Order: sequence, then structure tokens, then C-alpha cells
Amino acid sequence: MKFTKMQGIGNDYVYVNCFEEKVEDPNSAAIRVSDRHFGIGSDGLILIKPSEVADCEMDMYNADGSRGAMCGNGIRCVAKYAYDHGIVDKLQITVATGSGIKTLDLTVGEDNKVSFVKVNMGKPGLNAGQIPVVAEKEQVIDEPITVDGTEYHMTCVSMGNPHAVVCVEDVDSFPLEKVGPLFEHHACFPDRVNTEFIRVMDRKNVQMRVWERGAGETWACGTGACAVAVACILNGYTDREVTVHLRGGDLQILWDEESGDVYMTGPAEEVFSGEIFL
Repeated sequence: MKFTKMQGIGNDYVYVNCFEEKVEDPNSAAIRVSDRHFGIGSDGLILIKPSEVADCEMDMYNADGSRGAMCGNGIRCVAKYAYDHGIVDKLQITVATGSGIKTLDLTVGEDNKVSFVKVNMGKPGLNAGQIPVVAEKEQVIDEPITVDGTEYHMTCVSMGNPHAVVCVEDVDSFPLEKVGPLFEHHACFPDRVNTEFIRVMDRKNVQMRVWERGAGETWACGTGACAVAVACILNGYTDREVTVHLRGGDLQILWDEESGDVYMTGPAEEVFSGEIFL
């Protein structure tokens, strides 16, 4: 199988051009290629496929083989691959995902390759049933949750996948590997959850670490950064345009007041290409 390794601020995936390749068992392939000791090493596998409703389709799988609906960093790399490798020849493209069709605007550098991508991530889902989260209220904003005997306050947002945003005093020293899985598998999240642990720096800057369902801690999560911005705005912590600082780099997030859409802008980079025997 021919592949290309790509990353968006450290959120790395193995990409396969399914205009040319065929992957018989993507669940098993995702587990194999994601292994950082015996495989290629990645947060998962993303297949770039032909689509009847968009310029291409993003079919994504987490490192544990489970299927994902949407990845903000991953979709930027899909757009870069599609343009750089001649699948598309325009600067605004559409990509079909498990959470709908996304529109992306491409910025091309002097080398005629994509350097930055702006993604219309759509409108956030705020109703408990959309996320989903088991709750007494229709929206979960700054609501208490007890995990391993400690009470946290969370705001839940769907960006095509479920997120719980939690404020903590010190993001860097927070025991993410212990607490993250307990949030992911908490009984109030029937489909599991991605959890963002954040510190609000000022009205325009937020620091974030993320525990992603099916992948563990990743260096970045685009949908998570969008959920963080929405949660901070709902709680009155920040302005509507926020820089989210993740372990792998920064993302610019805008929640447009007029349209209600969330826009994410960030880099995408091709690391290397090769072949692997599955």
C-alpha cells in the first residue's frame, strides 16, 4: 500500500490516495500503520476517496481501528494532498466527511503547494442529544461532573464529534493520561468523548491539551480547538476570535456571530511518502 504521512500541528495521520489505491480492511490497517514501534506511527488512517457530492471524501479511522466522523487537522491535510497531488486544481474545495460536507479555502505558497487551510467547520451542536451527553438540561454549559472522586465543570459541544471542555489551573502538569480515559468512558457519554483540558490566558488566547477517544493524547485536535473556542465564548471567557495554543502549534478559531459557523485556520504539512506491506 502506498501512503503519505502528513501532519497538522503535530496531529499526524497516514493518508492513502484511494483514487489509485484500495484498502480492503481499513480498521485493521489503521491499527497496523498507527503503531509507532511496528508500523508507520500516527494518530490514525485517513483514506482520500472519490465522491459524488464533493471534490473528494475523507474516510478516517482512529489508531485503535474505530471509525471517526471528522478531524479538523486531518481535513486540512486532505485539502493539501488533493491540491498538491493534482486531484483538484482550485483554491476552494469541498470534502465529504462523516459529519457532512466541509468547504475549505487554500493558501498556496511560492512553491505552488498549500501552506495554510481555512475550514468552515459548520455550526456547533449544543443540545445534549446532539453531542450526545446524558444530562438533565438541554445544554451542558459549565455543568458539574464527578470523575474519580473529583468534581470538574464541563461545557459540551459537538463539532461533528463529541467534546467536553474542562477548565483546569495548570494544563502542563495535569494528569491527562489518568483522567482522560475516565472522561472518555464516563457513563454520561454513550459514544465516548474527546476531552479538552484548558487554561484561559486572556480574551484572545487559550491553552489546551486533549485526550481523544480512540487515540489518547494527541498533539492537536482541530475539532477540539473549535469546541474550546465555542465553550469559552458561551462562558464569557473570550472574544469570538481566539488563538488556541496546542502542544503541536496554534490554530486560529472564529465563531462567526452572523452565520453561526465556526472557522478554523491552520497549517498542513507533508512529511514523507512510502510503501507498507499489510
